[in-house]
Amino acid sequence: MRLLLNILWIVLGGGFVIWLEYLLGGLLLCLTVVGIPFGVQCFKIAGMALLPFGKELVDEPGSGAIGCVLNVFWIIVAGIWIFLSHIGLALGLAVTIIGIPFAIQHLKLAMLALAPFGKRVRET
Repeated sequence: MRLLLNILWIVLGGGFVIWLEYLLGGLLLCLTVVGIPFGVQCFKIAGMALLPFGKELVDEPGSGAIGCVLNVFWIIVAGIWIFLSHIGLALGLAVTIIGIPFAIQHLKLAMLALAPFGKRVRET
């Protein structure tokens, strides 16, 4: 079931396009030394954006004050806009019964995109 939902996500849910956006964003951020931590977070989100079914978010211990500061910077620069785009996509998909599982995945991505530092993606 998870494989079927992931295939439908890539084709119908926009998973491939979202994956490409995060991948390109991560590559651009990694061009500078300062952007490398943010690029790594984009790669983490890209991995979840391509195949989100069967994955969950867990808090990663030990992120501490540095993770909090990086999350605040991330939210101010890009996180809020990415969060709002995933919420908008989730609302649009939740209108139909078939789109509800995809809407739930966009909500998971929205939570990860809002504050990615200190979170880890784990297989269920």
